[in-house]
Amino acid sequence: MKKLYVLAAFVAGGFATANAQFKFPIEATANYNATTVVLPQSPLKSQVLFVGGIDSVQTVGNNGQPNGFALAKEWHDFIGFTPDTATGTQDLGWLSVNHEMIWNDDKIGDGGGMTAFKVRRNSNGSISIVNQTLPDGRAGKFFNVDFKNTVGETGMNCAGISAPNGRIWTAEEWFRTNNASISAGSASPMGGSGAGVRDTADWVISTTIPGDFNGKTIKKFQNFNYMVEIDPRTAKAIRKQYNWGRAGWEGGAMMPDHKTIYLGIDESPGPWIKFVADQADDFTKGKLYAWKADGSWVELVNDKFDSVANLSTNAFAKGAAIFNRNEWVAYSPLDGKIYWTETGRDGFNFTANVAGGATMSPHWARAYKTRNPSFTGTDQAAIDSVMAGKFIDYYGRVLVYDPATSKVDIYLEGGPYTPTSLPVNGGYPAKHLSNPDGLGVMTINGRQFMLILEDLNGRSFGRTPAENQSSGTEICEMWMLDMTIKNPTINDLVRVAATPKGAEITGVIASADGKTLFFNSQHPAPANAFPYNHSLTMAITGWENIVNTWVGVEEIKSSDVFTIYPNPVSRELHLNKACDIAIYEMSGKRVKVLRNVEIVDVTDLAAGTYIVMNDKGETQKLIVE
Repeated sequence: MKKLYVLAAFVAGGFATANAQFKFPIEATANYNATTVVLPQSPLKSQVLFVGGIDSVQTVGNNGQPNGFALAKEWHDFIGFTPDTATGTQDLGWLSVNHEMIWNDDKIGDGGGMTAFKVRRNSNGSISIVNQTLPDGRAGKFFNVDFKNTVGETGMNCAGISAPNGRIWTAEEWFRTNNASISAGSASPMGGSGAGVRDTADWVISTTIPGDFNGKTIKKFQNFNYMVEIDPRTAKAIRKQYNWGRAGWEGGAMMPDHKTIYLGIDESPGPWIKFVADQADDFTKGKLYAWKADGSWVELVNDKFDSVANLSTNAFAKGAAIFNRNEWVAYSPLDGKIYWTETGRDGFNFTANVAGGATMSPHWARAYKTRNPSFTGTDQAAIDSVMAGKFIDYYGRVLVYDPATSKVDIYLEGGPYTPTSLPVNGGYPAKHLSNPDGLGVMTINGRQFMLILEDLNGRSFGRTPAENQSSGTEICEMWMLDMTIKNPTINDLVRVAATPKGAEITGVIASADGKTLFFNSQHPAPANAFPYNHSLTMAITGWENIVNTWVGVEEIKSSDVFTIYPNPVSRELHLNKACDIAIYEMSGKRVKVLRNVEIVDVTDLAAGTYIVMNDKGETQKLIVE
């Protein structure tokens, strides 16, 4: 019989009925007054690895020589993971952490940036930072990625691409329109005018990417808003991907062919983009496309700077479909599909964009009808209502693209919709998904899970409880979803972490072996407990100890043989068919009699071995943990 992995997730107010069960309850308790990161009380272990503004990074001077150290920047966002594949090594690999800001620093460099460091798993399962000496002579634990001596400064380093082969790209978000917008100092602890990029002289592009890029003189702000490849082993940037276009980039995912990359642009409206390289693993040459509402891909000119300088505008003029803030992107080995977060935005009107040539993605009809169940009009009428700004996209959603059919659909809609924000103990939903942003796929013992991370656009309409309506009191949550569940709903989500007040939860990435999950808490409230008043990078370890191997649920239910699962069990026992049963201790004492049941609560049974007998006299041995 085919083997699958089944997890059991204990949820507030009951037990999950989805076809997944965790061996231990791992759900983090909902805490909307937290001043530290909220984590599960279970065999999982957590630790803080890297704290912005506290830990020091090794830097490179303007002449490319070691220049000492500086306190790390904050606003930790994306994390890239590059496995160490060396034979016999105990090291897991390198982490690359984005800093989503514009802040000047004489040693680190102006703009945003990244920090790279190497991690190792110890014999007790904990994670430690590895001391390194880089080819440029820098030595230590944490290394500032050198952009200023390679590709020019970066800024607004938000998400990026963490390819399975370890290649890393950082995404420059927040689309810049003039030099003042890069020098103002957004997200700077200094604040005020002039705290950002100081050198705003024209920039001369130096690149091997074919086209008219190399040697072209552009305004300084035009050298921002690209996907930028870096090498975490040397902590240096490699190239800005001018041939992918200039946009408010967020996330991306590489396909197994090592040629195709799907890309999300965090703009409203924003297009859905893919790049296809001419040759595997060479991303300097290839074609760029935008997805249209009819499922076709329209090619975009990507070898001329003037054509890529404002990618979204050019894509919409060619009929690209409209989305509302495409953010993180993940490839699923389970089904070969691409998943991404459409974070949403409260107010918008896309009428002018459609008049200019853009198209409306068909998924908008389903989103509108989900919010308005009494609506009886056509799909086109629903889409027209969205286009005209009659749909307030409070919560966003997770989308899915199937390369086999070239169709986009909603995988999981955010919500539930509530017209007001209710108190925690006054009807606030036990589970609420608001503005999904970060996204990852994690394989644990052969079973695949999705990690969905929130970045709230606001606090109204139930995105936070009534008690959390003041600025700086937001709590963002990280949710886990078993991807074998068909047609998942909010109730299938398991809360595995939440931020302290004011922070965004982001950066999720798993180690290659699925035993450790890394994530960030960024821009928290200053009044939080130390170190949770700083942006920081954390690890949750021990995932391999939570998953048991059991027979697939669908196979069990279709069997004519009396079967129970999971076994061992700690909370909820399932039968493959509803029937009358009795449960006996091994001494023969009967401890339970139940009529016409399919699910049995065993939390009142002491740990030990029991016999379960059905009304036909068939028996199964049961182990309660």
